Amino acid sequence: MGSEYFINSQELENKVRNLLPSQGGAGAGFDLSASTQIVPIIDLTESAEGSNVRADLQTALSFSTVTAFEVANTTTTIINTTGYFRIFGNVYFTVTGNLNFILSDGVSDKIIRGYGSPSSPTTSNNAFDFIVFLDAGDSVKITSTAGGVVGKGSSRQIADITGNLKNP
Repeated sequence: MGSEYFINSQELENKVRNLLPSQGGAGAGFDLSASTQIVPIIDLTESAEGSNVRADLQTALSFSTVTAFEVANTTTTIINTTGYFRIFGNVYFTVTGNLNFILSDGVSDKIIRGYGSPSSPTTSNNAFDFIVFLDAGDSVKITSTAGGVVGKGSSRQIADITGNLKNP
């Protein structure tokens, strides 16, 4: 049988009030205690949230969840749906030019990632892998300035607009 100790700490009590309002956050008094008895804790968070798949497995790629793209010498919108998206692939240059990833709200554009070739281009390859959030009306575009400046890759929605992870 374990021993029980009472803890007087305003800092800990405030943290409990903030994290667990139903356990005394409305101003009701309570005591914090510690015990020397071992109590197992089972984390049911994933099940309580409605998910039984680990978060890293939920971001896996599958045939039906990836959208491939290849952009050369043009501007192409690759995503125009709300949510969180992973964008990954390669940029390669065989000529002088630039390739830019652009986040647009429909009125103005922001370059969020850009690649430029050297002034005397040799064939080069640059990997990219990043995550974007798109609100209503937002889109991701890719602009390539030459036929030998190619962005090739895929995008995959990893969560909806409220942050709920998407299974593959």
